[in-house]
Order: sequence, then structure tokens, then C-alpha cells
Amino acid sequence: MSILNVADIRKPLSTLAHSKLEKLEVFSSIASTNTYLMTQPAPPAGRFRIAIADHQTSGRGRHQRRWISAPGSGLYLSMSYTFARMPVQLPALTLAIGVAVIESLQLAGVEGVSLKWPNDIVALDGKLGGILTEVQSRPGDGVTVVVGLGLNIHLRDAIDFGEDSDWAHRAVDLIGIMDILPEREYLAAAIVEHLYASMAKFEAQGFVSGDWQQHDWLLDREVTVDMPNKQISGIAAGVDDDGALLIDTKSGRQRVISGSIVMAGGKEPRG
Repeated sequence: MSILNVADIRKPLSTLAHSKLEKLEVFSSIASTNTYLMTQPAPPAGRFRIAIADHQTSGRGRHQRRWISAPGSGLYLSMSYTFARMPVQLPALTLAIGVAVIESLQLAGVEGVSLKWPNDIVALDGKLGGILTEVQSRPGDGVTVVVGLGLNIHLRDAIDFGEDSDWAHRAVDLIGIMDILPEREYLAAAIVEHLYASMAKFEAQGFVSGDWQQHDWLLDREVTVDMPNKQISGIAAGVDDDGALLIDTKSGRQRVISGSIVMAGGKEPRG
């Protein structure tokens, strides 16, 4: 598979996104697009940098878990963006980015995609992709975040995303859920456009939980969440305004700020 064409990615971008784009780089293979941007200079406030690759040799998920697939089987894209001030709801940024990914996929003709708290892209009850958000150290009042997306395009071979998705029994790719794949450059451009718009919206408004709820794959499912010192089981009840997962348990509703879904069963009917 040929390397992505930078000019063809830039061309569909809006004038606003063009004006805020500090630098866009593409690689045929790289250790990790997130790791690369974490080592690069932070963009000025309100601006962003992009790194895109066809293949990652040391891709990472949450908690430093691996995300490794064959060359040419996916799209790996990271954005670094600098907020002028530390957002109050920064932990919810990953959820807001998930909504942006859904919107970009819909623009490219991809339907039937959902979000699983906190960072998975789901289709056909399998893992289509994942999001990784990291904070880049910088002086001053602002904060630079690096957000990475790994998206399965055509999995000719098995994918290894480690133990990051115990809930998912299989990986899913775009070619398995649509008849004709979009051009990779157009898909990358749609993602860049929506990621930037999501960053700007998050900076202005914070996290809008209602945007997430309409794509919530876990909603009304029986779930078990693995936390540092315990497990919680119950029925997923959406997310709070700060991005926390809400679970209705036998002892009442509980909030989960950090944890991993180790089981996601069938949906419970709403009463």
C-alpha cells in the first residue's frame, strides 16, 4: 500500500482547519504516532499538528498496552493541540474525541458505529478502533494534549491489541461493515477536520454528555468494571457531565472515573 498523499489530505480541509494546522506529516511506518508527537515541539495555543501512519511497530493503548497489526491494515493518526488554559473537564476529552471520530466516519459513509466507554470504537459488537489521550508537558498556563486514533481498515491478518479489550471477542475492520472503502486520504482529512473542531468545541464548552449518549454502546448493558481495588457489576446508565461512567448496582448508582470493562453482556430492557 502506497504512503498517504499529504496534498490529498490537505485539500478537503476547511479554511479554518487549514489556518490552524501547524504541521502535517505522514509515515509509511513509525513506532507510534502518539509517541512521535509527544517528542515534538508543542503547537501554539489554538493550533495543532498531525502525524499519520499506515503502520505502527510499537502502537499503544491505555495503560501502555500494545496495539499491533500488520502493515497496511489500518490508519493511525495523532493530533497534538494546545489549549490556552487547562480545561476543567480534561479527563472527559477522550469521550469528546470519540464523538468526533463517529462524526468523521459518518461523513465518509461509515454507519453502525458506536462508542464504548472510555476509548473504544465499536462496530458489530467488536473493536473497530481505539483512542489514546496523553498530556504533553509544557511551561505556562496552557496544556498540550496528544490524541491518537487507531482504526482497523482491512485486517488480512489477526490484530493484537493486548489485554486492552477483554470485552471484545474479535476485531472488526471497515471493509467488513461497508461495501466500498472510502479513499484513505479523504478519511484521514475527515478525521483531522472533526478532531480539530472537537478540540475547539471542548475548549469553548467543555464536555457535552448528550453528544456521547446517542452513540453509547454500553447503555443498558450488564457490565463488570475492573478498578484498582475492586470490581463493580451492574447496568450501564450512561455517562456523567464530567465523563464518569454511571452504573446502576444493587446498592445504588455508582460513578466510575477510571477502570476497564472486563465484561459487557446483553442489554437490559428499560422499565
